[in-house]
Amino acid sequence: MILYFAADLLWATKIKGAAEAVGVSARPVRTLEMLEARLADSPVRAMLADLDAPEYALILINRLRDHRATPEQRAIRIVAFGPHVATEAFDAARRAGADRVIPRGALARGLNDWLVALNAGQIDRKGLVVEE
Repeated sequence: MILYFAADLLWATKIKGAAEAVGVSARPVRTLEMLEARLADSPVRAMLADLDAPEYALILINRLRDHRATPEQRAIRIVAFGPHVATEAFDAARRAGADRVIPRGALARGLNDWLVALNAGQIDRKGLVVEE
């Protein structure tokens, strides 16, 4: 499953619709409590985090990378996305442990491909697509 934090309904709808279109299970997380519940009920492969609300995105990213995270949780691939001008949020997401930080436009153009690759585990720790 792929989790997603979207700062607004437009992005949540885009991600959900794209996931359904490519047959990928995706569920929203809006709070740390929701993240904990999702981690407890299903195996999670990846998380998309919207840096348009960096304070919430960073809380979620930090939770998957801090000392409380299990090895399985630390292995969850994190792709953070946001406005291309949000350079401070991009840097903060990288420092927090996001595997890939990309502008919203890049995610929008390749959303289906990102979802399929993340679901298949084809994004490595350096953020590169791994060929099988």
